[in-house]
This record gives sequence, structure tokens and C-alpha cells, in this order.
Amino acid sequence: MSTPETVLPATGTRRRLTYPMFALVVIVYLAIIQLGGLLMTELTGEDDFLSTRAVFFGMIIPLGVALAFTYGVIAYLGWLRPVLHDDRPTRSWVRIVPIVFIVAIVFGINYSALADKGLLYVLVLLIATQFVGWGEEGMFRGIGVLVLRDHGLTEGRVALWSSIVFGAVHLANGVTHGVSALPQAIIVSLAGYFFYLTRRVSRGNTVNSVLHGLFDFTLLTGTVILADQTMYLGTLLPILVYPLLAIVLLVKRHSIEPATATAS
Repeated sequence: MSTPETVLPATGTRRRLTYPMFALVVIVYLAIIQLGGLLMTELTGEDDFLSTRAVFFGMIIPLGVALAFTYGVIAYLGWLRPVLHDDRPTRSWVRIVPIVFIVAIVFGINYSALADKGLLYVLVLLIATQFVGWGEEGMFRGIGVLVLRDHGLTEGRVALWSSIVFGAVHLANGVTHGVSALPQAIIVSLAGYFFYLTRRVSRGNTVNSVLHGLFDFTLLTGTVILADQTMYLGTLLPILVYPLLAIVLLVKRHSIEPATATAS
């Protein structure tokens, strides 16, 4: 993944975003989620997601505002098309990345626990996690990737730095989760690379956004909603996605770009 990329010129409808401005956009995005979540917790008195009310106020509201902010920035910059459509193809084997995620989601969801929670809870949690997926993918695989490409980084560096930034911002979870946010940030960086490849191989930002939301939904069904019980064993399946794909990509890392791009 070392093909040099040209710097995209700014046009009348497509604005450029400097690194400091991108950092500011990310900070505002995080502030909306973190401060909004804390505010909702104070108002509701619930600090978990075990009820429909808690999910609605603690997730839907702050995440919905953050999602609207993200796509508001994208629209202002005139980046809607390049965010939603990726013109950098990969080799066909990279499809294994979203396929592995789909398998982990289908077999990792705790269906029995969801049945006990009721349909309304399931729908609200699904919407909340899709807000996470579309918001984070829009911000980091959308805006973040385009910012790095506009500054002339090779595609390999775009993948690396967009993933590192994605992981680093999750250190903000230290506000509510303490030092446990550090290993989470490292794991999230790896996940960011997988979602970046999903964006590339699917030629857009839709599949990775949906899978991101569903993957978070899967993890939540095996942990948060069963907080008073033993962890659901099916959750081990999505966790195994990380080492499995890491091994595959370590072996195949030099054959991600199309043959014509590699030759050039």
C-alpha cells in the first residue's frame, strides 16, 4: 500500500480542510458525545444501557446530534459524494474483511437476551448503534480519509493515520471508563483499519458504516444488556475477528492495492 497519491485541488464546491481544522472538528464531535452523554446521565439518573429509556437518552440523543454535526460538516465542505463513494479499488480478496465481520455479527448476537428485553428496546438499540457506525465512519473513514488524501499522503499512510486517529480519540472514554480506555483505543485502531479496507473494497462508506453499527450492537448484546449475568460466550466470536483478520492482513499486506497501482 505504497502507491503515491496526488493532492486533490480545492474547487468552488469542494473545500479543503487543514489538519488543525480537522482536529477542531473531531474535538467538537467528541464533546457532543461525551458531554451530551454525561448531561443525559445527570438528567435521567441512569448510567447504564439496560433500559429503553437509558438507551434513548444516553445514546440516541447525543449520538444523533453528533451524527447530524458530522454530515453537516460534510455537506458544508461539499464532500458528500467523495465521502459516500470511494474511487480507490482493492484486490478482490479484501472482501474477506467484511465477510468475516458479517459472520461474527450473525453468530455473535445474543438473540435470547434480546428476546427478553422486548422489541422496542431492540429497535432503539439498533438505531443507537447505527448512529455510532454512521457517525464514526463519516468522521474518520469519511472526513479523515479525505483530509489525509488531500494532503498528498500515500494510501498506506492514509490507512495508518486514519486508524491511529480513530483509536486515539477513544482515549476520551477515559472520562467515564478510566484507564480501561487505553487498551480499548489500541483495539479500536485495529478495527479502524478493517473498516477502512471495507470502505475501499465496497467502494463507498455505506457497508462499513452499517457493519460498524451492527458489530457494536453485537458486542452490546453480549455484555451490557447482560450486566448482571455471566458474559455471553457468543461474544468471543466477534472478539476473535481482530486476531484472525490481523493475521490475514499481515500475510497479504503487500497485495491490497490493484496490480496496476502496485506496478506504477
